[in-house]
Amino acid sequence: MTETGELASGLALGSFRLNGQFLQVAEGLARPAGMTAAWWQVLGAVLREPLPVAGVARVMGMTRQGVQRIADLLVERGLAEYQPNPAHRRAKLLQPTAAGRAAVAKINPGHQDFADRLVEELGMDGARDCLAALHRLSTALDHLTTPS
Repeated sequence: MTETGELASGLALGSFRLNGQFLQVAEGLARPAGMTAAWWQVLGAVLREPLPVAGVARVMGMTRQGVQRIADLLVERGLAEYQPNPAHRRAKLLQPTAAGRAAVAKINPGHQDFADRLVEELGMDGARDCLAALHRLSTALDHLTTPS
């Protein structure tokens, strides 16, 4: 394999491992609130503003079908609700209910504690550098995988 192939493989494998590590942390943080990491992820996407399922999928890098399944579960459990979408009659907007916001609020203290410990481990500048590198990698992948 060429050096570029090795680098691309290393980036992919590193990101897969990182994703698994963050999912493990997220599962641990979400569990005491009666949630899963995936539920938290979808609810988190609509905390600031309601979005259609396809919009959540775009923001979170998930499949529309996967988000739809989770959104339906959240609605069934009273953690989210669908609202009419003035921009599109069929694509309803997903938004959290008061119970959904309360569940996320239960996660916040543990999340903040973990964030403080992670940034302490990396240092503030190191954490910013990691974030910038992730943004560069994501932008490059968008450029290479988005049809023109």
